[in-house]
Amino acid sequence: MIVTALLVGVQVVRNAAVAQYAETKPEAAARIWPTHPASELWLGLTQIGLTARQKAAVPPAILDLFQAAARQAPLSPEPFLVRGVQAQLAGDNAMAERAFAAAKLRDGRSIPARYFLAEQYFRDGDAAKGLREIAILARMVPNGVANLAPFVAMYAKDPRNQPQLKALFRSDSNLEQTALTTLAADPRNTDLVLRLATPSAAPPRWSGTLLQSLIAAGQYADAYRVWTRVAHVAPRDELIFNADFAPNDAPPPFNWALTSSTLGLAERQPGGRLHIVYYGQEDGALASQLLVLKPGRYRLAMRLAGDVAHAGPLSWTLSCAGSKAQLLGLALNDIKRAAAGVLFEVPADCAAQSLTLGASAPEIPQQADVTVAALSLVRDSTRG
Repeated sequence: MIVTALLVGVQVVRNAAVAQYAETKPEAAARIWPTHPASELWLGLTQIGLTARQKAAVPPAILDLFQAAARQAPLSPEPFLVRGVQAQLAGDNAMAERAFAAAKLRDGRSIPARYFLAEQYFRDGDAAKGLREIAILARMVPNGVANLAPFVAMYAKDPRNQPQLKALFRSDSNLEQTALTTLAADPRNTDLVLRLATPSAAPPRWSGTLLQSLIAAGQYADAYRVWTRVAHVAPRDELIFNADFAPNDAPPPFNWALTSSTLGLAERQPGGRLHIVYYGQEDGALASQLLVLKPGRYRLAMRLAGDVAHAGPLSWTLSCAGSKAQLLGLALNDIKRAAAGVLFEVPADCAAQSLTLGASAPEIPQQADVTVAALSLVRDSTRG
């Protein structure tokens, strides 16, 4: 009895293990129980997928494996999947669709049945049905949204699929954000992403990726256009956005990026002030914003207060975003120069500029506590 119970227990554990791994790790399932129908079927499917990708015929040994497994599991969908792949390779798309639909009918939870059926719908030009299957798959598969988003993104580039995609995105925001983030990695997809995106009050997840890719490509005007749209900000004449450091939901880089870390603290304060605490031990940026100044002459001014005497390691710099050429430098212990304003020139080949309040650690660590107020940037018409 004890031996029998142990054997039954082993079978239960092996069944559970095979059920867990067969679909996602068929090699592991096969090692646990090589002759289990699920192990055989999923190993076969893995090899069929490889041969189908290479547009090669399915090896006879794999077909024999499926026939043997089908006899052990007669209600299994996998034999119909094999029949569908064979029909695809033979160019019989109608038979392939019927076979994949029959596989799904036998097991609505079958991941490969839905995947092959979705792919067949796309082959047939039926994007609506294909996308419906993909949406279901995204919820069924572990990490399905992340894994299937590139598949959806590929079909997004076909204008014929876009009406169905927009409807799908409205019903599954997570799939939308992940698929659009995939597209946003390529700045050439900017208009496509904007066209497909569902309007949202807050900046969507894909927007950060799109802004980064545009800036990396040097497309600053397009980056600013996207930023104004996702931040719901009307293009303005002001040269620094939010120069009074008021609370604002618009994201960087065309709004302030403020630091709170082991470097120090940059925090907004009432009255248009920026409070800076620098711990004196690291190099880095405490506040930054990307500007899009046109070529010309400008004046940057501000009031400084607090422990200005020890603020030498802190300075404002303005550099061309592409070349890193520095246009301006102002140490925060230079009260008079800051109040009078610092003149600088933006050359014609400097399409965007990085304004940064940075720190350079002194040899002997020393904390600084400074407040910046009345920050202003204006065009300067004086000469001489």
